Order: sequence, then structure tokens, then C-alpha cells
Amino acid sequence: MPHSTSDTLSPSSVEPRKRPTGRRARQTAASCVTLAATAALLAGCGGDSAENTSAEKAASASPSKTMDGMGDMAMGDPSATPADKVPGAEVVKGAFALLDTRPPGMDDVTGTAWLAQGAQGTTVTVSLTGLKPGDSYMAHLHAQHCSAGNGGKHFQFEKGGATAPPNEVHLMFTADKSGMGMTTVNNTRKTGEDAVAIVVHPAEAQDNRIACADFDF
Repeated sequence: MPHSTSDTLSPSSVEPRKRPTGRRARQTAASCVTLAATAALLAGCGGDSAENTSAEKAASASPSKTMDGMGDMAMGDPSATPADKVPGAEVVKGAFALLDTRPPGMDDVTGTAWLAQGAQGTTVTVSLTGLKPGDSYMAHLHAQHCSAGNGGKHFQFEKGGATAPPNEVHLMFTADKSGMGMTTVNNTRKTGEDAVAIVVHPAEAQDNRIACADFDF
């Protein structure tokens, strides 16, 4: 059957789709910005190195506290049992000595580190004063003494493996208003006498090692 003229739409009878205006336009623009920001955040999650990625993730997830559900990935809990108080564990300690690589304003940093090994694995505690209040810091176990390249490379349970926990022991903490920082971390594996030192540095400048402590094995 032939169509009537009312059944056929001419190009001129079709209204063009209107662009959103006013509040609707603002909502659309906001959605686009949110999607773009999310994409940028996901794109930046790769990081430059495992160590830096580890530091950045910890800083964004409230340093000085354990990360729930991550076990050996935890980077510090100031309320945990300190290494020197772990029942039945063998404990060694070391006094921090300043390094020439320390950044300005770190001349008064002093402190102690303890390393305990027992049924729970390895527990490490650091306690320092003279830090910049409110700043975040990291510490790592090292495989060389402080006199050998300021501690040399990080201690690793599996040499050549991942440069992040649980294959390494990292601690992260924030200095309080008085410039004191303290935290404890546990790893279910024992270091033996291979982790001979510990080094602390600013969380955002890991090449600027502040101080190093040799353990008294």
C-alpha cells in the first residue's frame, strides 16, 4: 500500500538533537573529567621501580600502619610488640650513625634498631628522634655493613628476586610533633645473620640515606 505523506518524514521535519545546556551540560562535563582522572590514576600505577612503587602505595595508604590482609607486605605498625620484647626470640640491636648522604636538617637524628628472630619469623623495630615532624620515612634491612657503601644493597630472602616485601623487609613511619618516629614490622621468614644492617631515609628521597645501624651479631 502506498504510504501517506504523514508516514514519511522529510529531512526538514526531523528536529536536530539538541546539545545539553545549563545543569545538564555541567553534569556531562564533570563526568568526563572524573573518567579522565580515573584513567590517569590507573595509568600511573605502574611506577618506575618496585621500591618506589612500594613507598608510594604505603604513603597513600596511611604510613605507620599495617596494610590489612597483606601479611608480609605490611610496612609497619607502631602498636605491634617491639622486636626487643618478642618472647623467646634472639635479639640483636644497633645504634644509628649519621651518613654523609643525609639531607639538610638531619644532623640531630639518632636512634636504635632491633632485629628479633623466633617462632614468628623476623621482627624489626626502629626508633629515632631528630626527624622532621610530620615527614614520612622508610627503613630497609641491608646485606652489607654501614662501612661498605652505606649498607650497600637491600637484604633479600631470595637474591635477585622482587625488590619489595615480602622478599625484602621495609618499614615506613611518620615522625610525630616532637620529631620522633617508631614502628615495627614482621616477616614470617628468618633473615639469619645475612641482614647485617638497616638504613633509614626520607620516603620521598630514597637516595638521601640519613643514618645506618649495624646489628651486633
